Amino acid sequence: MDERRWSGSGTADAGPSIPPPESFVSRANMREDPREEFDEEWPGCWERAAELLSWETEYDTVLEDDEAPFYRWFDGGKLNAAANCLDRHLEGGAKNRAALRWEGKRGESRTYTYRELAVEVEECAAALSGLGVVEDDVVTLYLPMIPELPVAMLACARIGAPHSVVFAGLSADALSTRIEAANSEYLVTCDGYYRRGDAFNQKGKVDNAVLSVGHDVRATVVVDRLGEDLPHHLGDDQYDYHDLLAAHAGESVEPVARDSRDDLFVMYTSGTTGEPKGVVHATGGYLSYVAWTARAVLDVEPGDTYWCAADIGWITGHSYIVYGPLALGTTTLLYEGTPDYPDRDRLWEIVERNAVDVFYTAPTAVRAFMKWGAEYPESHDLSSLRLLGTVGEPIDPRTWKWYYRHVGGGNCPVVDTWWQTETGGMMLTTLPGVDEMKPGAAGPPLPGIDARVVDPDGEAVDPGEAGSLTIRRPWPGMARTLYGGDDAFVEEYWSRFSDPAAGDWVYDSGDAARVDPDGYVTVLGRTDDVIDVSGRRLSTAELESAIVATEGVAEAAVVAGDGIYAYVSPEQGVDPSRGLPEVIGTNVDDAIGPVARPDRIVFTPDLPKTRSGKIMRRLLGAIARGEDLGDTSALRNPEIVGELRETIGEE
Repeated sequence: MDERRWSGSGTADAGPSIPPPESFVSRANMREDPREEFDEEWPGCWERAAELLSWETEYDTVLEDDEAPFYRWFDGGKLNAAANCLDRHLEGGAKNRAALRWEGKRGESRTYTYRELAVEVEECAAALSGLGVVEDDVVTLYLPMIPELPVAMLACARIGAPHSVVFAGLSADALSTRIEAANSEYLVTCDGYYRRGDAFNQKGKVDNAVLSVGHDVRATVVVDRLGEDLPHHLGDDQYDYHDLLAAHAGESVEPVARDSRDDLFVMYTSGTTGEPKGVVHATGGYLSYVAWTARAVLDVEPGDTYWCAADIGWITGHSYIVYGPLALGTTTLLYEGTPDYPDRDRLWEIVERNAVDVFYTAPTAVRAFMKWGAEYPESHDLSSLRLLGTVGEPIDPRTWKWYYRHVGGGNCPVVDTWWQTETGGMMLTTLPGVDEMKPGAAGPPLPGIDARVVDPDGEAVDPGEAGSLTIRRPWPGMARTLYGGDDAFVEEYWSRFSDPAAGDWVYDSGDAARVDPDGYVTVLGRTDDVIDVSGRRLSTAELESAIVATEGVAEAAVVAGDGIYAYVSPEQGVDPSRGLPEVIGTNVDDAIGPVARPDRIVFTPDLPKTRSGKIMRRLLGAIARGEDLGDTSALRNPEIVGELRETIGEE
């Protein structure tokens, strides 16, 4: 590839729409468009979601809005999330179906049937209760991607104790801040985990974090993940996970019936600066919504092997690794490692060996796959796949098409999903058995979702114009509030476009978007992810999409420095000195205009990313502006930051 020069692809436009394969449509969970029916029956249409669950006490009303925007879904109903994910699947042969398959970082694997998972969850619930955990106590979970994490989540749900999962890659300071914010007195963690084959001490971070918490942490449960690779000592009020479960072996714990509006979990936003926001999700509305969207959008069925390659430390893992798939009785796959360790075909080897039916990952990961080369997925039998999905950020058309062709073989619909921690589940995407796909556009709103792109006055913009993405009607998966911050909840999400005096409450997503004449929405990134150039506000997502549309470019990140800085990672084997900067500039000119042409293009073999695969644009901006980097503990590849600072300093 070094010998060639690049020809530009012109623009980042999606091009013609692509119909779903007939072979998929013929067996899809949803084959007819229910949007008109949902609109006519709203909010009663959401009974369809509630019907996917088992209720201990039937609800009185689908929606109570007398305290808006603190909406109450399925008011009066009682249920337990763990019982819905486990107990009701234990009848007949379903109890012997695989519930969870775990692939460890060093090649280990474990499979739990629904019966086996239920047994361990009850033992864990008994152990937590024995330590003093009672209903409504918040339990902090600080674990990597090992089976004990979903076990602990479901054990907390079983006894009515909301869980707060903290991503295992965050620092001791981030952990202590979240423990204190939730007033959590119980912690489940591990001795450590493997990072690219090396043992990493997690318990050391935990001990430092607990020392700085302003209240007593009554009990810390420690999972022994590393064994002799990293011996550890248990101090006062610290207990070995496996010893606790052995002490409660075979015990039964009745699931606590929770009001539909009761908290299921609190999830703190992933920001590493400032005070984190604790987003609270209620049991009934959230669980019904993630089950419904997993069935309608991901097309999940009980007989499937389904793999969401996110981390449970973020909302995607909560909704579409644990609660949604298990509520539907499917087999969910949990992977501890990274996509390129020990080899770049690791994911495809797992797909082939487990005969994965549905694969859901981040566009950042797909761009990495594309950079490494199509030979890796094409060296494995991926014929079991019938649906692909993306989540986490917008996916540009070129990357979408590569995913569709080289992973799905042109036979799998691709659902490009937009949603947030606060929405609980998917909001914008195609229904794979109904809608045509437009590469680069997430899709229309899901049935029952009233999404609109508006100007600063709250008026709908014309097709093709950028504006703020808003939601005008409540939905079951929505956050109930912010932990300890009802006023902050209203101010943060419901103040900008709402008219409380008229009873008109509008959710402000904080994202910018545009909509085409067919109602397909393209998300452009955060409304504050813009660069002011010559009086024009340019979306960084649009700029990145135009750059990635260039042949030879795998991924890009754009930030504001002394002008527009574009950090560009070329495809494998590509020499960027052979005309690539000029073609990038031409593509940006064609797609957006000369005003958007980057002032500096910095080529790099990789971009700084979190361990969940998200590009840390905050660090790239700090490098461009010569500022302090702040907290870098969540970085997966810290060495690249030093290399980029050196590169910028030399230019």
